Amino acid sequence: MEQQQVRVNPLDKRQGKAVVVFSGGQDSTTCLFWAQQRYEEVEAVTFRYGQRHELELDCAASIAAELGVKHHMLDMSLLGQLAPSALTRADVAVADAPAEGGLPNTFVPGRNLLFMSFAAVLAQGVGARTIVTGVCETDFSGYPDCRNVFIQSLNVSINLAMDSSFVIETPLMWLDKEQTWELADQLGAFDFVRERTLTCYNGIPSDGCGECPACKLRSSGLERYLARRDGGGVSASLQGGAR
Repeated sequence: MEQQQVRVNPLDKRQGKAVVVFSGGQDSTTCLFWAQQRYEEVEAVTFRYGQRHELELDCAASIAAELGVKHHMLDMSLLGQLAPSALTRADVAVADAPAEGGLPNTFVPGRNLLFMSFAAVLAQGVGARTIVTGVCETDFSGYPDCRNVFIQSLNVSINLAMDSSFVIETPLMWLDKEQTWELADQLGAFDFVRERTLTCYNGIPSDGCGECPACKLRSSGLERYLARRDGGGVSASLQGGAR
């Protein structure tokens, strides 16, 4: 299959204000850099929901501070109490693969539904009309709330519920992990994303434990991208939009 080209769109004028749903991981940090190049003002929101890898909260706060982004930390620990998942239960091991016909045991029911809804409330309060999230349908790990159809329907529902005109941007929606690394590189953030982010379900920063599903996905994408980049298969000059 032909490799989709990642494109970074040069903007003559940055737009208004955006709120980035931010975990401190590879995807959301790439989105934060992406947003900073497109919006005059960017704020980030991180959710404490009882996740087993709570170190991501410190990582998110540290990254936001270093990039000069106003950072909001919202307590949604009730979600961890309601939604049994390997990400919210320390006594549940992360499975390598979902049971046949089932969802991954790292799926947290309702997580993105609630995150995006509360991000919209925050965005309205700070005067932002754009919400940026790093969900991705290409490498979505079987999570139904990372699909484009869900995000589009939620965008409509939020606007109806709040009588507003929010736009939910998903710059990674159709990119796989290899292409997400390429986008970070084109944004000038490759080393930062690789060294400073936390994707690992076991709470190990940078390249992580190498064993959990999140680390394997991140690592395989990185290996493919580096092989293609070092082999000369990455464009030196990109035009258009990251879609």
